[in-house]
Amino acid sequence: MAKKPAPTYQVEPFSRLRQVVVDFQRHAHSKHTTHGLIEVDVTQARRLLREHKARTGESLSFTAFIITCLGRAVDENKPVHAYRNWRNQLILFDEVDVTTIIEVKRPEVLDSHSAPPSGQESGSFPLAHILRTVNQRTFRDIHQEIRAIQAQPQSSQGVQQWGFLRWFLLLPGFVRQFSYRALFRSPHLVKKYTGTVNLTAVGMFGQGGGWAISMPNHTLGIAVGGIAERPVIVDGGVEPREYLSLTLSFDHDIVDGAPAARFARRLKELIESGYGLDAIG
Repeated sequence: MAKKPAPTYQVEPFSRLRQVVVDFQRHAHSKHTTHGLIEVDVTQARRLLREHKARTGESLSFTAFIITCLGRAVDENKPVHAYRNWRNQLILFDEVDVTTIIEVKRPEVLDSHSAPPSGQESGSFPLAHILRTVNQRTFRDIHQEIRAIQAQPQSSQGVQQWGFLRWFLLLPGFVRQFSYRALFRSPHLVKKYTGTVNLTAVGMFGQGGGWAISMPNHTLGIAVGGIAERPVIVDGGVEPREYLSLTLSFDHDIVDGAPAARFARRLKELIESGYGLDAIG
């Protein structure tokens, strides 16, 4: 009888960085999150960005544009990034701090302590970076910070915290979960270490429309999906328009339907008007 060929496979270490994701997702499942899936016409904004690139050769960050609009919309609807403290009080911050993922060259400090996540492109790394006070900044300012972090990722708070985090991950799981619960009962610690709003731009990794459903630990999480082109009737004629898929996720313990709808309407207005792009030069 012929011997069956031995199965072929590879064994890779499970990155400690992935354990952070596992921990945060476990905590996120304890929240009562509700999702809203919307489409936003980004034809005007994309046209302005393309015209700027054709005129100057500079490629501007679309994510920075969305964050600029997000900061303004949250600033006008502060309850959507409120947090409840251990005294059962709501804290509404004046500053909007957005945590987003920036693809960077893998920092050496991480190479020395953790294997890269499975399937990760060689040399690339999804860095969680906090953009502070985006509601008080211009699109150009936010764009420049994103480009600066891409050039020097070691200057990001996300990299600087790894020295502590790699030791923290050696603690037993139940101890880490207790620490996360304590963190998210202190709004000021949440703001310091994770920002007040989360934005995940998954649409950059594919083509066409489509929504992503995330499980954020924040009161408000935004998942930027794909962009689809479709024919739309405008002034009696048909013309192609570009529509961005956005998923808005709210902690329903804190944000009700009416405030969420007002925020969504204002965010849509800002994006569709190309807010902040009129001064890019």
